[in-house]
Amino acid sequence: MREITSRQNPLVAEYRALGRRQRTGREAVLLEGLHLIEEALSAGVAFRSVAAARRALSDPGTRSLLERIEPSGADIVTVSEAVLRAMSPAPSPSGLVAIAEPPPAGLDQALARSPQLVLVLFDLQDPGNAGAVVRSADALDATGVVFCGASADPFGWKALRGSMGSAFRLPIASAADGRTAMAAARAAGLALVAAVPAGGRSLLDVDLAGPTAFMLGGEGPGLDPAVAAAADCRVSIPMAPQVESLNVAVAAALLLWEAWRQRHPKREPDRDA
Repeated sequence: MREITSRQNPLVAEYRALGRRQRTGREAVLLEGLHLIEEALSAGVAFRSVAAARRALSDPGTRSLLERIEPSGADIVTVSEAVLRAMSPAPSPSGLVAIAEPPPAGLDQALARSPQLVLVLFDLQDPGNAGAVVRSADALDATGVVFCGASADPFGWKALRGSMGSAFRLPIASAADGRTAMAAARAAGLALVAAVPAGGRSLLDVDLAGPTAFMLGGEGPGLDPAVAAAADCRVSIPMAPQVESLNVAVAAALLLWEAWRQRHPKREPDRDA
């Protein structure tokens, strides 16, 4: 295992670039922390490199993880604390960072698994919300997530940290044009259900047992009215009248929970949230 002591090393520059910019297309992903790297490995994600601080090597879990990654041929290096701070985008680096290949997924894959329960997100710009939505989708048996328009990158490091590994277990697609995603979902037999703050049918009165695509807008403006009008159904979450709307990640979780409840009427969740 080679050691890197200079912040000018080309590998350090590669990590810094991934942590600073918005990814486009199928670029590599940056993973920060033992748990996220373990989740990626368990999901079969391919690693390019892993960097461990010297202090992290004293942890048996870290050593075991590196031993499992080593046969893949990934470039595994040790680094000083100063170098780690340059490589990790986190304010308090955990001691372990990695560069990996993003899992392959397209729009067709995100809409394929039956009975479909898909989130179609329009202009969801906060990476933390993007990660939280993906985590809820994984927890509540969603079959895919589609990020449309000017949405945050679901495989950016902040979103990946928020999803806690769920991004590696779900098909996640991106679509520059939301209407393309809507047309594909409708062609696949999914009912398009637009979430609106008020004026829609109560979520509790809508049949969600069949193939369903929930459409949610981003922070602030929500769904474009023309997009909501093009849906098969508009729904609103019942809430106290003094509250106008919910955070989009919270709304997504509630929508998915109701769909989960209808699809598993005699079951309780396997574990507490």
